[in-house]
Amino acid sequence: MEVPTQKQITMKVSTVSIIINIVLSLFKLLAGIFANSGAMISDAIHSASDVLSTFIVMIGAHISNKDSDPEHQYGHERLECVVSIILAIILCATGIGIGLNGIHKVIYFNSAHLKTPGILALIVALFSIFIKEWMYHYTKGAAKKINSGSLLADAWHHRSDAFSSIGSFIGIFGARLGFPVLDPIASVIICLLIVKAAYDILKDAVSKLVDHSCDPTTLLRMKEIVENQDGVLSLDEIKTRLFGSKIYVDIEIGADGNQSLHHAHAIAENIHLLIENKFPAVKHCMVHVNPKYGE
Repeated sequence: MEVPTQKQITMKVSTVSIIINIVLSLFKLLAGIFANSGAMISDAIHSASDVLSTFIVMIGAHISNKDSDPEHQYGHERLECVVSIILAIILCATGIGIGLNGIHKVIYFNSAHLKTPGILALIVALFSIFIKEWMYHYTKGAAKKINSGSLLADAWHHRSDAFSSIGSFIGIFGARLGFPVLDPIASVIICLLIVKAAYDILKDAVSKLVDHSCDPTTLLRMKEIVENQDGVLSLDEIKTRLFGSKIYVDIEIGADGNQSLHHAHAIAENIHLLIENKFPAVKHCMVHVNPKYGE
């Protein structure tokens, strides 16, 4: 059976996200209107914004998976980092918007102007929490599988919507118990969680744009593989750099300087293929051989 590509997985997950978000937004909007819940109507708008972010992910996946060309000889994977940065900004703006709205409601709170929301809004809010949390884990699982920063950012956008729905649930439930101020207070707390998630996504995307090395565990595994290969007398240097969701590896080994060029090349080629096959995220591994002579 053919293994789906990174682009195919992204498109499949994104399509599911768009369909669910459109349906969920309509349910929230109708519930907000018929149950007199401003919080639910705001939550519906938040869910609708997720559709835009998912379209951005799909565009990014299409561009970043394009083949190399004369103007971009190393490929287009770094464009996925650009998409992640855009989504982090959208996520941060969403969180700040929710927080400012909550602060405004707390400062100018007036329960006399509020209608008690109906039970329908409470049920839809609870349903939305479970659906969006499932979408977060579903999207995050796919993002981890293909090492996609933009898809992971979209997963956190789903969780931010789940947080928003939690705020709506608390606000609606509190209003029905006679404490409507709980809604804006919950919004301020949710704002902080969303902004923190946006910061983590932005930090990861920027590190991949500035040739950050791969994680220490992966680097250690690479070193062990190289040092255990026949013909390798020493591992002189190994450097890695993140290129979007991919890794480039540069290795220098020491080998017998008296052997033929053919044998030295065979050692280097073996290491090159091993690293690329054992580490799917590695796009290219370059191996340089330094001659070593016995004393």
